[in-house]
Amino acid sequence: MKIALDATYTLGRDLSGVGVYSREILHGLARAHPEARWLFCYRPHRFLRSFAEQLPPNASRRLLREHRAPSADLFHGLNQRLGSARHARAVTTFHDLFVISGDYSTPEFRERFATQARAAAERSDMIITVSRFTAGQVEQLLDVEPSRIRVIHHGARLAPALTARPPERESMILSVGAIQRRKNTVRLVEAFEQIDAGWKLVLAGSSGFDSQEALQRIERSPRKRDIQVLGYVPGPELEELYRRAAIFAFPSLDEGFGMPVLDAMARGVPVLTSSVSAMPEVAGDAALLVDPIDASAIAEGLSRLMADTALRDALVRAGLARVQEFTWEKSVEATWKVYGELL
Repeated sequence: MKIALDATYTLGRDLSGVGVYSREILHGLARAHPEARWLFCYRPHRFLRSFAEQLPPNASRRLLREHRAPSADLFHGLNQRLGSARHARAVTTFHDLFVISGDYSTPEFRERFATQARAAAERSDMIITVSRFTAGQVEQLLDVEPSRIRVIHHGARLAPALTARPPERESMILSVGAIQRRKNTVRLVEAFEQIDAGWKLVLAGSSGFDSQEALQRIERSPRKRDIQVLGYVPGPELEELYRRAAIFAFPSLDEGFGMPVLDAMARGVPVLTSSVSAMPEVAGDAALLVDPIDASAIAEGLSRLMADTALRDALVRAGLARVQEFTWEKSVEATWKVYGELL
């Protein structure tokens, strides 16, 4: 059996959510099923760079062309895109559709994304979505019948082993994610202004779509001195922030899954997140859910966590248990079963 996958997004050390997913699925499948032959396919702008990556012994490298399908029994597009080539069998993973459903990107990007997403949905024999929420969006926005959709959750990114005793938690509220409209940064800042002094808000993430609104709001904030905007934070430094933070705040407006929620739980940080999109599905009863449209509701939730150490401890225990339900081994085997349905 020969299976080709789009490996374009797996390159580099500091991967996006799609990159983490792609690498875990690609290498997990090759490791779990040595009897199959795996083709790791890279789009032209990443192909030469891919030679710096070591592949599993049962995998080989291919150039992924827009109009020419690799010679394989099945092709898996890992990021909502297939191209125009005709594959023997095709599976596509859909992570989210917020570009279509919300005002979170430029009109040009929205049009290009929508065209690619609709084409992939139409031509896929099977579609994998990373949450039931995204499955509902694929069904409603792309007119895909439920019989072609399979929900496979991400795995949790476990914390590295500690080499020293962790420091005491600081009066720090940590938020990880791009500073942009969809991540709800402005309302998080407004909520922070309503809570008691003595705490700081740390924002770790690069600037995204319409970040200027949030950055200007921070500049005008009466609590500006207590807000740290760090930009993109590399892995080791980010782990240190997780170790120091007393609260993790992720009041995003729209997520197809919400990896940072599980990241924080795996690192023993109590989580406040949104009661909309995929966050309740991922968080379960292991986080404090709030209405992300209401800055006062976010502030009330933060104040509860600040004041109630017993609640924080309970959410830490629940979060550590919750992440055990999300493993990449489960994701890999569920993906393999989808292949089996088609082959």
